[in-house]
Amino acid sequence: MYIAEMYIPAKKKKVKTFIIPSLKLTAVLILLCAVIYPLLVVGIAKTVPSGGDGVTVSYKGQVVGYKDIGQKFTDDKYFWSRPSAVDYNASGSGGSNKGPTNQDYLADVQKRIDTFLVHNPGIKKSDIPVELVTASGSGLDPDISFASATVQVPRIARLRNKTEKKLYELIDKIKERPLFGPEKINVLKLNVALNML
Repeated sequence: MYIAEMYIPAKKKKVKTFIIPSLKLTAVLILLCAVIYPLLVVGIAKTVPSGGDGVTVSYKGQVVGYKDIGQKFTDDKYFWSRPSAVDYNASGSGGSNKGPTNQDYLADVQKRIDTFLVHNPGIKKSDIPVELVTASGSGLDPDISFASATVQVPRIARLRNKTEKKLYELIDKIKERPLFGPEKINVLKLNVALNML
């Protein structure tokens, strides 16, 4: 057998030794990575309550967004979301990748602080939670902290002619208490509930 293989031309030997096994391996990996794995992930996703399609939030019978994707709220009569480096574009999520000493980054943060103070008179700079002036890593953070929600209450109460107590009760009702980590408030759900007050 070995002597016979010695007489196989080098070109045929290369095909038999390298190319055919490579093609077989490629076919197996395509099957695994492009067919079996995606079907497995979709199958697992279909077992969760939303069927893997994301949890939608509705208002007056119409879907207004997804619970897990942040949205931009700039109107003073709504609770504001965390800033986004990608302008809440879900197809291209990401952060700014600028470090805390980058001058452009510091200018953006200062601009957000100034804007917040103009729209929330009576609030001191030291009272602004850091998450309301810094973008999240994904740019799509749908939640804010309890402090970020409550610091906006005076502005919203004034503009909507509601008592602050009523708004604090609403925040407490919407507040989510995860098993691990701090309490959080979904901004879209909070603003939809605010419209129904």
